[in-house]
Amino acid sequence: MIGSLPVWLVALLPAGGCAGPTAPTGPTGPTAPEATPPAAAADPPWFEEVTAELGLDFHNDAGTPDDSYFLPQIIGAGGALFDFDGDGRLDIYLLNHAGPNGRPNQLFQQLPDGRFKNVSAGSGLDYAAVCHGVAVGDVNNDGWPDLVVTEYLGVRLFLNNGNGTFRDVTGPAGLKNPQWATSAAFLDYDRDGWLDLVIVNYVEFDRSHPCTSANGRRDYCNPNTFPGTVSRLFRNRGPRPDDRATVAFEDVTTRAGLDSRTGPGLGVVCADFTGDGWPDVFIANDGKGNHLWVNQKDGTFKEEGALRNVAYNAMGRAEGNMGIAWGDIDGDGLQDLFVTHLITETNTVWRQGPRGVFQDRTATTGLHRPAERATGFGTVLADFDCDGAPDVVVLNGAVLRNTPSASASAGASFWDQYRQRNQLFVNDGRGRFRDVSAANAGPKGLCGFPTLGRGLAVGDVSNQGQIWLLATEIAGPARLFRCVAPRNGRWLVVRAYDPDLKRDALGADITIRAGNRTWVRTVQSSGGYLTASDPRVHFGFGAIDRLDSVHVVWPDGTAELFPPPDLDRHVELRKGSGSPAVPQP
Repeated sequence: MIGSLPVWLVALLPAGGCAGPTAPTGPTGPTAPEATPPAAAADPPWFEEVTAELGLDFHNDAGTPDDSYFLPQIIGAGGALFDFDGDGRLDIYLLNHAGPNGRPNQLFQQLPDGRFKNVSAGSGLDYAAVCHGVAVGDVNNDGWPDLVVTEYLGVRLFLNNGNGTFRDVTGPAGLKNPQWATSAAFLDYDRDGWLDLVIVNYVEFDRSHPCTSANGRRDYCNPNTFPGTVSRLFRNRGPRPDDRATVAFEDVTTRAGLDSRTGPGLGVVCADFTGDGWPDVFIANDGKGNHLWVNQKDGTFKEEGALRNVAYNAMGRAEGNMGIAWGDIDGDGLQDLFVTHLITETNTVWRQGPRGVFQDRTATTGLHRPAERATGFGTVLADFDCDGAPDVVVLNGAVLRNTPSASASAGASFWDQYRQRNQLFVNDGRGRFRDVSAANAGPKGLCGFPTLGRGLAVGDVSNQGQIWLLATEIAGPARLFRCVAPRNGRWLVVRAYDPDLKRDALGADITIRAGNRTWVRTVQSSGGYLTASDPRVHFGFGAIDRLDSVHVVWPDGTAELFPPPDLDRHVELRKGSGSPAVPQP
């Protein structure tokens, strides 16, 4: 994430427009790679900011910048899109990271008219700390989604009371993580029906250690300055015998083998990376090789990042790995991996094939040549225009100052020196992407202004079959973007639900076939970078108007076939109501 960069690499952003030069030429630095063609003038905007219109009023409190350059400030804070009250509408939870004397976190309820109401007071979630990430999952199988919030030197578990309030059960639940926690995610790694928890930890930060950039100015530290830490795995043992309203977690990090490697962890995704039906854990490490913890089906994991080619890029180099997206970019039925990186690097695509093996194919996707270079954090692969192929959004924000000096821009705030523009890339259906950021550069556009972007949560906020964006930034407003992309096909939103467990089947893989086409998605809520998203799975189908089959591999390894539903609607697939099938479709 953070590096000691020469001056020519920290002053790259043009003053205006979403598309611009990527790096200077001449004796101070190399010529920038050829950029992909900018969006055509006829390209329509795909997103429109509706933050104020819908009553979402939140401004992230990162604390007051000072000469200490407190490293957690530049990591940022995320949020969640989740239905906390069970009314079928997505609500919003947003984090601050200024510490106990800063502004508290905020909970917003979506009303029937689509507007958001601040219901933080008395919710139990309105507390202040150096908060970073959110994970959402029903840990006690009571039908109500619960929350884990990660913090600098801590983590908290809040159980949903089912009445609009939450209670902190961190101590009774046995969750102890005194390290610097960033992202977190739920998975059922042992298939016992209870959601387990992985906490990604960053570095052993020493606040007294001063850091400078290449030109000698004070700035935020490179993570390589400090030792990496162990990410932790907590097994959910179910209700406590002495208090069945609470759950008991057991730290199984050592038993599971995760303590064999350390790293400056930032992002996390839990999914079946090997095709054996068991969930694995991918951790994006900042400036170090990524970790892929492969489930050994006996309660242990083996680190196989290098073996499966996702630890390093094609040149064998570790990069500043931050945000993660998981999806099938080329329609071959195998899900691929996308990870965001520094402005001096390229965001990387690892294509899967054969199953369980990945290759860096960034150069074949066009994503290595954006119209404008930036440092990426939150990201997603989602089919915004419903044409059958997932597109890419990247939230950007620097980690070292962009301007040569603090006085480079008259009236600029401290944080203005780190702001960059977001990016949007459209998939051509074959896994090649075109940068359409320029078409989304209007005053309400996703790419219309520099931000210090960090967390990106996504979901069908309006329940109309299109994916909206919730973007968080450091020392700036949380922004809600309505999807206004032209619909280029039919769609389906699927909830995979386990009635015995009373919750979403996190980790289930859904495969849909129509003709000679295959679409595959994993049911996920938490992961990526510091955020939690809508657990319902969105599919776009392009010109397809009839499905042939719907196949679900449930988290316990069983599989079912369901009758193909009609399109352009929300459907719920309930475990046990389909026909038995083999696990691999």
